[in-house]
Amino acid sequence: MLLQIVWDPASEGINLFGNFTIYYYSLMWLAAFTVGYYLMKRIFVNEKLSQEHLDALLIYSVVGLLLGARLGHVIFYQSELFRDDFLSIFLPFRFNPTFEFTGFRGLASHGAAIGMIISMYLYNKKILTKSVLWILDRIVVPVAIGAVCVRLGNFFNSEMVGYPTDSPFGIVFKKLGEDFARHPGQLYEAFGYVFVFIILFFTYWKTSKSRQQGFMLGLFFTALWSVRFVVEYFKEAQVEERAEWLFNTGQLLSIPFILAGIYLMVRSRKHIL
Repeated sequence: MLLQIVWDPASEGINLFGNFTIYYYSLMWLAAFTVGYYLMKRIFVNEKLSQEHLDALLIYSVVGLLLGARLGHVIFYQSELFRDDFLSIFLPFRFNPTFEFTGFRGLASHGAAIGMIISMYLYNKKILTKSVLWILDRIVVPVAIGAVCVRLGNFFNSEMVGYPTDSPFGIVFKKLGEDFARHPGQLYEAFGYVFVFIILFFTYWKTSKSRQQGFMLGLFFTALWSVRFVVEYFKEAQVEERAEWLFNTGQLLSIPFILAGIYLMVRSRKHIL
C-alpha cells in the first residue's frame, strides 16, 4: 500500500485564454504524429522514397486515424451522440447541453485501425501506387509508438481506469473523487505497446520480414491487440451495460484483428517482394 501513487494533476492541459485549453491528451496525439513522422522519414529514406511522398502520407495519416478513431468511439461506445449532439462527433466542441471547447476526446483504437487501413488504401492508390500492404507494413512501426503516447494521454485524463486493487501497482485517481487505488490500465497498455514497438522496429531494421507482404501488419495486429485483450481484464468496462459479458467490447473488437493478424503472417510466406 505504501508504494501506491496518488494521481492528482493540477490541470488537464495548458490554459491559453478564457475556457480555451490545450489538453495534455491532445498534446500526446501531437507527440504521436511528430515522433511517427520522423520514424517514417527514416523508413522512407531507407526505401528511397521522396519527401513529397512523406508529406502526403502525414496528411492522409492524420485525417484517417483521427476520423476513424472518433467514429469508432461514437459507434462502439457512445452512439447516442448521433441523436443528441451530432456536430460534436466531428468538431472539437460540445453543443449540448452547453457550448464548450472539448478538444478531440473520445477516440477508439479499433476505429483508428480501420481508419488507417482506409486512408492508406487511398494514399497508395492516389500517391504511392505500390501495394497497400507495402505501406501498411511500414507505417505500423510509428503507429505502435503512437499508441504508447495516446495511452499516456488517457492517463493524464484519468480515463480508462482499472478495477480497484490493493496491489502496489495501484494508483488513486483523485480526479474521479475517489480515495482508493485502481489498476492503471492505461499504463499497463502503454507498457505493453512499448514492447510491440520494439519488436516491430527490430523486425523491420534487422530482418527481411518486411519483404513478406503483410507480415509486419499481421505482427502488429496480433501483438498489439493481444496486449489490449489481456489488459481489458484489469479495466472497468467502458459501457456499463456490457460489464457482465464474457468478453467486454474492447476484447470482442480485438479478436477479429488478432485472427486477421495471424492470417496475414501465414499468408505472407507466399508473397515475398
